[in-house]
Amino acid sequence: MDSAGQDINLNSPNKGLLSDSMTDVPVDTGVAARTPAVEGLTEAEEEELRAELTKVEEEIVTLRQVLAAKERHCGELKRRLGLSTLGELKQNLSRSWHDVQVSSAYKKTQETLSQAGQKTSAALSTVGSAISRKLGDMRNSATFKSFEDRVGTIKVVGDRENGSDNLPSSAGSGDKPLSDPAPF
Repeated sequence: MDSAGQDINLNSPNKGLLSDSMTDVPVDTGVAARTPAVEGLTEAEEEELRAELTKVEEEIVTLRQVLAAKERHCGELKRRLGLSTLGELKQNLSRSWHDVQVSSAYKKTQETLSQAGQKTSAALSTVGSAISRKLGDMRNSATFKSFEDRVGTIKVVGDRENGSDNLPSSAGSGDKPLSDPAPF
């Protein structure tokens, strides 16, 4: 693996890809040497810390290169196995939904909503029964019976040939059907 031409920036869209224009930037120890030393450190301690800093930075660069190589290898294995990103996403979503469903908060919410639905259904049933009872009482009332008797005496003249019913006009005679029945 040619590490000199490899982009190891983990935030880069070209992460792990070889590029001729991108190279590793070496750590400039001269910049660190020009900064003033922290008070209380001897020159020997400062040199030791700078050497350790350089070593840690080099290890970080190496680890980034190894991680990029491992990610490429992982991607190649997934490709060879036929695993796609979409398939993994579906599996992750399915697993997450299952985790939500078995959570205590979800179960408690589901139980509460079920109880609320049952209570709402019972309340609507009670309201429906009350309305039915009131309509029955109203139908048996004297006022409704009087209205029903009056409506029942209206003569409906039917035109049997056209299959439509025509009501008599209030201005004309009761035997003459309306001239232009409006279809519905």
